[in-house]
Amino acid sequence: MLEANRERTDSLLADDDLTLDVGGWASPWERADWVIDLMPYSTRGLYGSSDPALERFSAETWVERDICDRGPWPFEDNQFDFAVCSHTLEDVRDPVFVCAELNRVARAGYIEVPSRLQEQSWAVWGDPHVGWSHHRWLVEVDGDRIEFVSKPHVIHANPSFYFPAGVAATLSAEEQVEYLFWDGGFEYGERFFPDAAGLDAYLEAPVARHREALLARVPRSGLRSRLRARLARFR
Repeated sequence: MLEANRERTDSLLADDDLTLDVGGWASPWERADWVIDLMPYSTRGLYGSSDPALERFSAETWVERDICDRGPWPFEDNQFDFAVCSHTLEDVRDPVFVCAELNRVARAGYIEVPSRLQEQSWAVWGDPHVGWSHHRWLVEVDGDRIEFVSKPHVIHANPSFYFPAGVAATLSAEEQVEYLFWDGGFEYGERFFPDAAGLDAYLEAPVARHREALLARVPRSGLRSRLRARLARFR
């Protein structure tokens, strides 16, 4: 979660506001009164342990559950004043259902996902593929709508669909994510493409739009010329 947005989120809340963290196991939001996640409370903090002294949630308010199992979460409508779902939707098999439940159980909230700049970069973590290997979705935030496109295997095969190695390391923390502060609900849905041409255009669009500016940051001699040559051979 972006630090500036964490601070903004905390500033929006009164001490008695009831809060929920959805999918917070790997890096729990300490301000959450409740957490719902597939993984157990005792193993929380894979990507950064929270300070137990600051945690408002406890083992009793940690709901261990598959958030995509199509059954309503064990919370009432509008039970929470604020809900956070940070770096979870891109991982799960049914983010549309998760968004529906977020809208049901919370009056307002915050969502954060990887940007397409990051998710369409080669070797984000040094591995020979595009984006994060465990992510299922490309996600975009547009106004009060969040949209999901199933991340296709072809994204790894066509260099016009991704930024080359080195670009990911130049992205600022703000460029690595997209986020949505919502109040009173938000729109959501999966986007489908009836033909390959439409999907190709969708995948190519952010790369074509940002390629030159991002490549200019990468201190590698001849990188841009090699990329152009590779694209020409592919086409």
